[in-house]
Amino acid sequence: MSARDTQLQLDRFLVCGLGSLGQHCVAALKEFGVSVIVIEQVQPHSWEISDLPNLLEDLILGDCRQNSILERAKIHRCRAALIVTSNEQVNAETALAIRQLNPRTRLVVRSAKENLNQLLSEQLGDFIAFDPIQLPASAFAFAALGSETLCFFKLDGQWLQVLKRQINSSDRWCNVRLLHELGSRQRQILYHTHYPGSLPRTFHDWEPNELLQAEDTLVYLETAEQLFFSPAQTLPSRQLKRREWQKNILRFPKRFRGQLSKFWQLSFQQRVRRVALLCGITVSILLLMGTVLFELYYPGITFLAAFTATVILLLGGYGDLFGNLEQIGVIPWWLQLFSLGLSLAGTTFVGVLYALLTEALLSSKFQFIKRRPPIPQQAHIAIIGLGRVGQRIARLLQEFKQAIVGITFNPDFEQTNILDIPLIFGNLKEALAKANLSTAKSVVIVTDDEVLNLEVALMARAINPDSHLVIRTSSQRLSEHLSQLLPRAQVLGTHAVVAEAFATAAFGEKVIALFRFNNQTILVTEYQIESEDTLNGLLLSEVAYGYGVVPILHQKLPNSSILMPLGDIRLAVGDRLVVLATIDGLQRIERGTIDTSAKHWQVRVERALSSEAIFEGANAIARITGCSLGQARELMNHLPGTLPIMLYKHQAQRLIRELNKLLVKASLISGGDR
Repeated sequence: MSARDTQLQLDRFLVCGLGSLGQHCVAALKEFGVSVIVIEQVQPHSWEISDLPNLLEDLILGDCRQNSILERAKIHRCRAALIVTSNEQVNAETALAIRQLNPRTRLVVRSAKENLNQLLSEQLGDFIAFDPIQLPASAFAFAALGSETLCFFKLDGQWLQVLKRQINSSDRWCNVRLLHELGSRQRQILYHTHYPGSLPRTFHDWEPNELLQAEDTLVYLETAEQLFFSPAQTLPSRQLKRREWQKNILRFPKRFRGQLSKFWQLSFQQRVRRVALLCGITVSILLLMGTVLFELYYPGITFLAAFTATVILLLGGYGDLFGNLEQIGVIPWWLQLFSLGLSLAGTTFVGVLYALLTEALLSSKFQFIKRRPPIPQQAHIAIIGLGRVGQRIARLLQEFKQAIVGITFNPDFEQTNILDIPLIFGNLKEALAKANLSTAKSVVIVTDDEVLNLEVALMARAINPDSHLVIRTSSQRLSEHLSQLLPRAQVLGTHAVVAEAFATAAFGEKVIALFRFNNQTILVTEYQIESEDTLNGLLLSEVAYGYGVVPILHQKLPNSSILMPLGDIRLAVGDRLVVLATIDGLQRIERGTIDTSAKHWQVRVERALSSEAIFEGANAIARITGCSLGQARELMNHLPGTLPIMLYKHQAQRLIRELNKLLVKASLISGGDR
């Protein structure tokens, strides 16, 4: 293959399926500056992304499973194929067909079948599959946690979390710590601003030597011991419970009347329970009265016999007891009349109890349903819509130890789902009222009906303006309109978020996790350094500041991995690197367009206080800047002097701090100030 053909293959991508997800995948790929060919069965009637036709190199109408159609799309020249139709069978067949025609094309497939995906990956190679339903669920769950925890993910057995922290005057860091002092092997600063609600769009846009002050906003990555979030305290502690129990003993009569009144008011909404209670009380009173009267006035009867006779009468057995005319004469007339009334009343009330019991058994459909937890009262998360996305969000929030309540409009959900969470059924207004929305911490709206999502979002905002509102959409236009209408809400377009992960995977990278922050998607992406890689041979500091990403793990096989690595590690073939990056940072890495405009700072070395400082200072300069050791020693042996290498500001400032520790006096100067 010629060099020109190789370049064509590197820049050509195929997308099969031009639905909502397919259109967003095309848009995400075009941000990388590559050529995109699309296969679709029919010409789309409308475009969700208005200028999408202008982004396509070619649109081929036909069945993407057919070899002739794939050959028309020049599949042998395609670096990757994104197979994202809504039919999983079509996706699997297309993947098999492409692999037969081109064994080198990377396959990125839309599929929710985990076992099949694993088998296809083993057989086809260079294959990755995503479930567009579950992939963004973590972004919804993190958004629901509120303003503090932005993301939680695991790397090599270690949990890491991204936190947003508002500094107040009583904070232990306030007016005490410089920003660079917060960085360590357990913590990495991502964003910082003095202005609440206004965070920079890029990493590293903060001043390391600034003092942290009240009202500052700080976003940082930090290691965590375990996956644990402290849920809101909705119940009193043991001590408070004990005190409350002691008070309740003293005021039991008043409390009992209050509970009875509350139950009575509630029973107007649940008339079945009210009727059952009245019938049960009446039957019990009649049973007690009958037993006492028969024992007192019937000659020679025992207490057990009196109780049995009363039960027989209540069950309609008057004829069984008084069928003998001779026996009737020895019983007082008023007792006979009472027995008749007992039998009539028992027939009525016991019949009602039988009817209620029968109704309860039939309505339960003969299933024993597990009793669900009670609905939280405050500081909880309400999930509205419990389809596949909602269920995945609920499971994640349960792992995070959050108090949650689910609202569903599917009447069969109770019998088909095993989620152990409080559930609410019914019409919209009643369901929102029962969910204690006015005291909820967050409201997550993820039904499949976008109009319903809009309606619920407006109702939820009216009920609780202070809650964190998270809304699911699939339409780009609706997402934009909702973001303007509800500026404080987090509107997540599922296909737009997923498409960025699909596009990233198409370039051969592994997406570990993703979350939304500051109106952009942050991806946790893993790289395996290859010989032609744009990262090969660079210092981690150059990767971080040149490409605008945050290295969070480095591993030089077969050694163990290093979390929060320092910037003086030089990447080599075979290394493993995990970064936090926006889609813009990933594009830069793919293109190799490293930003050198910010690399205009130099270090002026004034003097060293000892010969040992000269020796160690040269080592520090070579290690942090990447220059040769001979060049560093030449500078340290002829002080004062300026290091002739241009550096990024954070890189230069770190070098100055290291030199100061070694008793070497140095200062920062701009490249044009010499």
